[in-house]
Amino acid sequence: MRTVTLGALAAHFGRDVERGVAKAVGIVESAARDGVDLLVFPDASLGGYLGDLRQPDPAELPPALQPDGPELAAIAAAAGDMTVCIGYTEAVDDQRFNTAVCVTGDGVLGTHRKVHQPAGEALAYAAGDQFGSFDTPVGRLGMLIDYDKTFPESARTLALDGARIIAALSAWPASVTDRAARLPADRQSRLFDLYDCARAAENQVFVVSSNQTGVMGSLRFLGQAKVVGPGGDILATTRSKGGMATVTVDVDAEVDRARRVLSHLAELRPDTYRSTMSADQR
Repeated sequence: MRTVTLGALAAHFGRDVERGVAKAVGIVESAARDGVDLLVFPDASLGGYLGDLRQPDPAELPPALQPDGPELAAIAAAAGDMTVCIGYTEAVDDQRFNTAVCVTGDGVLGTHRKVHQPAGEALAYAAGDQFGSFDTPVGRLGMLIDYDKTFPESARTLALDGARIIAALSAWPASVTDRAARLPADRQSRLFDLYDCARAAENQVFVVSSNQTGVMGSLRFLGQAKVVGPGGDILATTRSKGGMATVTVDVDAEVDRARRVLSHLAELRPDTYRSTMSADQR
Protein backbone atom coordinates (compact mmCIF):
# COMPACT_ATOMS: atom_id res chain seq x y z
CA MET A 1 0.00 0.00 0.00
CA ARG A 2 1.35 3.41 -1.02
CA THR A 3 -0.64 6.50 -0.17
CA VAL A 4 -0.11 9.99 -1.55
CA THR A 5 -1.73 13.30 -0.74
CA LEU A 6 -3.30 15.07 -3.71
CA GLY A 7 -3.93 18.82 -3.52
CA ALA A 8 -6.04 21.07 -5.78
CA LEU A 9 -5.67 24.81 -5.34
CA ALA A 10 -8.26 27.58 -5.73
CA ALA A 11 -6.56 31.00 -5.67
CA HIS A 12 -6.26 34.32 -7.45
CA PHE A 13 -3.21 35.16 -9.55
CA GLY A 14 -2.89 38.45 -11.42
CA ARG A 15 -0.59 40.10 -13.95
CA ASP A 16 2.37 40.69 -11.62
CA VAL A 17 4.65 37.76 -12.45
CA GLU A 18 7.17 38.42 -9.69
CA ARG A 19 4.41 38.53 -7.11
CA GLY A 20 2.83 35.41 -8.61
CA VAL A 21 6.08 33.47 -8.38
CA ALA A 22 6.58 34.52 -4.75
CA LYS A 23 2.99 33.56 -3.91
CA ALA A 24 3.33 30.20 -5.66
CA VAL A 25 6.62 29.42 -3.91
CA GLY A 26 5.02 30.22 -0.55
CA ILE A 27 2.07 27.93 -1.30
CA VAL A 28 4.42 25.12 -2.38
CA GLU A 29 6.46 25.46 0.81
CA SER A 30 3.33 25.44 2.97
CA ALA A 31 1.96 22.40 1.12
CA ALA A 32 5.25 20.58 1.63
CA ARG A 33 4.98 21.12 5.37
CA ASP A 34 1.48 19.64 5.21
CA GLY A 35 2.74 16.54 3.40
CA VAL A 36 1.19 17.22 -0.02
CA ASP A 37 2.71 15.01 -2.73
CA LEU A 38 0.91 16.44 -5.79
CA LEU A 39 -0.07 20.10 -5.92
CA VAL A 40 -2.10 21.39 -8.88
CA PHE A 41 -2.17 25.16 -9.36
CA PRO A 42 -4.73 26.95 -11.54
CA ASP A 43 -4.23 27.77 -15.19
CA ALA A 44 -2.37 31.05 -15.77
CA SER A 45 -0.96 31.22 -12.24
CA LEU A 46 2.13 33.06 -13.48
CA GLY A 47 0.92 36.23 -15.19
CA GLY A 48 -2.83 35.74 -14.96
CA TYR A 49 -5.47 34.91 -17.56
CA LEU A 50 -7.31 37.05 -20.11
CA GLY A 51 -9.59 39.84 -18.96
CA ASP A 52 -12.10 39.38 -21.79
CA LEU A 53 -12.86 36.10 -23.56
CA ARG A 54 -14.71 37.53 -26.53
CA GLN A 55 -12.37 40.34 -27.56
CA PRO A 56 -9.04 40.13 -25.69
CA ASP A 57 -7.23 43.45 -25.58
CA PRO A 58 -3.78 43.04 -27.21
CA ALA A 59 -2.41 45.61 -24.76
CA GLU A 60 -3.65 43.62 -21.75
CA LEU A 61 -2.49 40.10 -22.58
CA PRO A 62 -0.67 38.06 -19.94
CA PRO A 63 3.12 38.33 -20.10
CA ALA A 64 4.72 35.44 -22.00
CA LEU A 65 7.51 33.57 -20.20
CA GLN A 66 10.32 31.39 -21.48
CA PRO A 67 9.95 27.71 -20.48
CA ASP A 68 13.58 27.67 -19.33
CA GLY A 69 13.31 31.03 -17.55
CA PRO A 70 13.87 31.85 -13.87
CA GLU A 71 10.15 31.81 -13.00
CA LEU A 72 9.59 28.09 -13.58
CA ALA A 73 13.04 27.34 -12.21
CA ALA A 74 11.99 28.94 -8.93
CA ILE A 75 8.84 26.79 -8.79
CA ALA A 76 10.84 23.62 -9.49
CA ALA A 77 13.42 24.49 -6.84
CA ALA A 78 10.68 25.02 -4.26
CA ALA A 79 8.94 21.78 -5.27
CA GLY A 80 11.78 19.51 -4.22
CA ASP A 81 10.28 16.02 -3.86
CA MET A 82 6.75 17.33 -4.48
CA THR A 83 5.12 17.07 -7.91
CA VAL A 84 3.76 20.49 -8.92
CA CYS A 85 1.57 21.38 -11.93
CA ILE A 86 1.27 25.07 -12.74
CA GLY A 87 -0.02 27.19 -15.63
CA TYR A 88 1.55 30.13 -17.47
CA THR A 89 1.73 31.82 -20.88
CA GLU A 90 4.58 30.19 -22.77
CA ALA A 91 6.66 32.13 -25.31
CA VAL A 92 7.77 30.07 -28.32
CA ASP A 93 9.41 32.18 -31.03
CA ASP A 94 6.65 34.59 -32.08
CA GLN A 95 3.82 32.46 -30.67
CA ARG A 96 2.12 32.34 -27.29
CA PHE A 97 0.59 29.21 -25.76
CA ASN A 98 -1.65 28.69 -22.75
CA THR A 99 0.56 26.08 -21.12
CA ALA A 100 0.68 23.80 -18.10
CA VAL A 101 3.95 22.36 -16.87
CA CYS A 102 4.59 19.62 -14.32
CA VAL A 103 7.82 19.87 -12.30
CA THR A 104 9.73 18.49 -9.37
CA GLY A 105 13.06 19.60 -8.00
CA ASP A 106 14.64 17.47 -10.71
CA GLY A 107 13.09 19.59 -13.47
CA VAL A 108 10.24 19.37 -15.97
CA LEU A 109 8.33 16.06 -16.11
CA GLY A 110 5.70 17.03 -18.67
CA THR A 111 4.16 19.92 -20.59
CA HIS A 112 0.71 20.48 -22.08
CA ARG A 113 -0.40 23.28 -24.39
CA LYS A 114 -4.14 23.97 -24.32
CA VAL A 115 -5.78 22.40 -27.37
CA HIS A 116 -9.41 23.56 -27.25
CA GLN A 117 -10.00 27.30 -27.40
CA PRO A 118 -13.29 28.95 -26.38
CA ALA A 119 -14.70 32.20 -27.73
CA GLY A 120 -11.93 34.65 -28.67
CA GLU A 121 -9.04 32.85 -27.01
CA ALA A 122 -7.52 32.07 -30.42
CA LEU A 123 -6.89 35.81 -30.76
CA ALA A 124 -4.49 35.61 -27.82
CA TYR A 125 -2.96 32.13 -27.98
CA ALA A 126 -1.85 29.54 -30.49
CA ALA A 127 -3.45 26.11 -29.96
CA GLY A 128 -1.69 22.96 -28.81
CA ASP A 129 -2.13 19.80 -30.85
CA GLN A 130 -1.69 16.77 -28.60
CA PHE A 131 -2.49 15.07 -25.30
CA GLY A 132 0.04 12.85 -23.56
CA SER A 133 0.66 11.22 -20.20
CA PHE A 134 3.97 10.89 -18.37
CA ASP A 135 5.45 9.30 -15.27
CA THR A 136 5.74 11.23 -11.99
CA PRO A 137 6.59 10.35 -8.38
CA VAL A 138 2.83 10.09 -7.63
CA GLY A 139 2.07 7.89 -10.65
CA ARG A 140 1.36 8.29 -14.33
CA LEU A 141 -0.32 11.64 -14.94
CA GLY A 142 -1.77 13.77 -17.74
CA MET A 143 -2.81 17.42 -17.82
CA LEU A 144 -5.78 19.34 -19.25
CA ILE A 145 -6.31 23.10 -19.36
CA ASP A 146 -9.82 24.36 -18.60
CA TYR A 147 -11.91 24.06 -21.83
CA ASP A 148 -10.04 20.86 -22.74
CA LYS A 149 -12.07 18.94 -20.16
CA THR A 150 -15.32 19.80 -21.92
CA PHE A 151 -14.35 17.24 -24.57
CA PRO A 152 -14.44 13.59 -23.39
CA GLU A 153 -11.82 12.63 -25.96
CA SER A 154 -9.22 14.73 -24.16
CA ALA A 155 -9.32 12.85 -20.86
CA ARG A 156 -9.91 9.52 -22.62
CA THR A 157 -6.71 9.99 -24.63
CA LEU A 158 -4.75 10.56 -21.41
CA ALA A 159 -6.33 7.54 -19.72
CA LEU A 160 -5.57 5.30 -22.70
CA ASP A 161 -1.99 6.56 -22.44
CA GLY A 162 -1.88 5.17 -18.91
CA ALA A 163 -2.76 8.21 -16.80
CA ARG A 164 -4.29 7.32 -13.46
CA ILE A 165 -4.36 10.94 -12.35
CA ILE A 166 -5.55 13.84 -14.49
CA ALA A 167 -4.51 17.31 -13.39
CA ALA A 168 -7.11 19.75 -14.72
CA LEU A 169 -5.80 23.31 -14.45
CA SER A 170 -8.42 26.01 -15.00
CA ALA A 171 -9.10 29.72 -15.21
CA TRP A 172 -12.82 28.98 -15.50
CA PRO A 173 -15.16 31.96 -15.16
CA ALA A 174 -18.84 32.33 -14.46
CA SER A 175 -21.08 32.58 -17.51
CA VAL A 176 -20.15 35.49 -19.75
CA THR A 177 -23.63 35.82 -21.30
CA ASP A 178 -26.02 34.76 -18.51
CA ARG A 179 -24.32 35.23 -15.17
CA ALA A 180 -26.25 34.26 -12.05
CA ALA A 181 -26.42 36.51 -9.00
CA ARG A 182 -24.72 33.81 -6.91
CA LEU A 183 -21.73 31.80 -8.16
CA PRO A 184 -23.05 28.41 -6.97
CA ALA A 185 -26.18 28.96 -9.08
CA ASP A 186 -24.28 29.91 -12.23
CA ARG A 187 -24.61 27.61 -15.24
CA GLN A 188 -20.83 27.40 -15.61
CA SER A 189 -20.51 26.44 -11.95
CA ARG A 190 -22.70 23.40 -12.59
CA LEU A 191 -20.83 22.46 -15.76
CA PHE A 192 -17.43 22.83 -14.11
CA ASP A 193 -18.36 20.26 -11.45
CA LEU A 194 -20.14 18.03 -13.96
CA TYR A 195 -17.14 17.78 -16.27
CA ASP A 196 -14.76 17.01 -13.40
CA CYS A 197 -16.95 14.17 -12.13
CA ALA A 198 -17.79 12.79 -15.58
CA ARG A 199 -14.17 12.71 -16.78
CA ALA A 200 -13.14 10.86 -13.61
CA ALA A 201 -16.01 8.35 -13.69
CA GLU A 202 -15.93 7.50 -17.40
CA ASN A 203 -12.17 6.84 -17.30
CA GLN A 204 -12.02 5.51 -13.72
CA VAL A 205 -9.18 7.83 -12.76
CA PHE A 206 -8.53 10.57 -10.21
CA VAL A 207 -9.13 14.14 -11.36
CA VAL A 208 -7.32 16.87 -9.44
CA SER A 209 -9.07 20.05 -10.56
CA SER A 210 -7.78 23.54 -9.73
CA ASN A 211 -9.20 26.94 -10.63
CA GLN A 212 -8.65 30.65 -10.32
CA THR A 213 -10.73 32.77 -7.95
CA GLY A 214 -11.47 36.49 -7.93
CA VAL A 215 -11.81 38.82 -10.91
CA MET A 216 -9.70 39.55 -13.98
CA GLY A 217 -11.14 42.24 -16.24
CA SER A 218 -14.72 41.28 -17.03
CA LEU A 219 -14.29 37.66 -15.87
CA ARG A 220 -15.24 36.36 -12.42
CA PHE A 221 -13.67 32.99 -11.64
CA LEU A 222 -15.51 30.17 -9.90
CA GLY A 223 -12.97 28.52 -7.61
CA GLN A 224 -14.42 25.03 -6.90
CA ALA A 225 -11.07 23.25 -6.74
CA LYS A 226 -11.59 19.59 -5.97
CA VAL A 227 -10.26 16.04 -5.98
CA VAL A 228 -12.58 13.52 -7.65
CA GLY A 229 -12.20 9.76 -7.22
CA PRO A 230 -12.37 7.11 -9.95
CA GLY A 231 -16.06 6.54 -9.21
CA GLY A 232 -16.89 10.17 -9.96
CA ASP A 233 -17.33 11.08 -6.30
CA ILE A 234 -15.99 14.41 -4.98
CA LEU A 235 -13.56 13.54 -2.19
CA ALA A 236 -12.60 17.10 -1.23
CA THR A 237 -13.55 20.56 -2.46
CA THR A 238 -12.98 24.25 -1.73
CA ARG A 239 -16.43 25.12 -3.12
CA SER A 240 -16.41 28.72 -4.38
CA LYS A 241 -13.83 29.89 -1.86
CA GLY A 242 -10.07 30.05 -2.13
CA GLY A 243 -7.98 27.36 -0.47
CA MET A 244 -6.71 23.86 -1.10
CA ALA A 245 -8.72 20.65 -1.37
CA THR A 246 -6.64 17.67 -0.26
CA VAL A 247 -7.15 13.96 0.13
CA THR A 248 -4.77 11.11 0.99
CA VAL A 249 -5.33 8.00 -1.13
CA ASP A 250 -3.70 4.91 -2.57
CA VAL A 251 -4.12 5.85 -6.23
CA ASP A 252 -3.37 2.44 -7.73
CA ALA A 253 -5.49 0.53 -5.22
CA GLU A 254 -8.50 2.82 -5.75
CA VAL A 255 -8.24 2.79 -9.54
CA ASP A 256 -7.82 -0.99 -9.57
CA ARG A 257 -10.82 -1.38 -7.27
CA ALA A 258 -12.96 0.84 -9.53
CA ARG A 259 -12.01 -1.27 -12.55
CA ARG A 260 -12.29 -4.70 -10.90
CA VAL A 261 -15.75 -5.59 -12.23
CA LEU A 262 -16.42 -2.96 -14.88
CA SER A 263 -13.29 -1.76 -16.63
CA HIS A 264 -14.35 0.98 -19.01
CA LEU A 265 -11.05 1.22 -20.89
CA ALA A 266 -10.78 -2.54 -21.33
CA GLU A 267 -14.38 -2.80 -22.52
CA LEU A 268 -14.23 -0.08 -25.17
CA ARG A 269 -15.54 -1.02 -28.61
CA PRO A 270 -13.72 1.38 -30.95
CA ASP A 271 -14.68 -0.76 -33.95
CA THR A 272 -18.32 0.31 -33.46
CA TYR A 273 -17.81 4.03 -32.97
CA ARG A 274 -18.26 6.46 -35.82
CA SER A 275 -15.59 9.02 -36.48
CA THR A 276 -15.52 11.81 -33.91
CA MET A 277 -15.23 14.34 -36.73
CA SER A 278 -18.42 16.12 -37.72
CA ALA A 279 -19.69 15.85 -41.28
CA ASP A 280 -18.39 19.37 -41.93
CA GLN A 281 -14.86 18.37 -40.90
CA ARG A 282 -14.58 15.28 -43.08
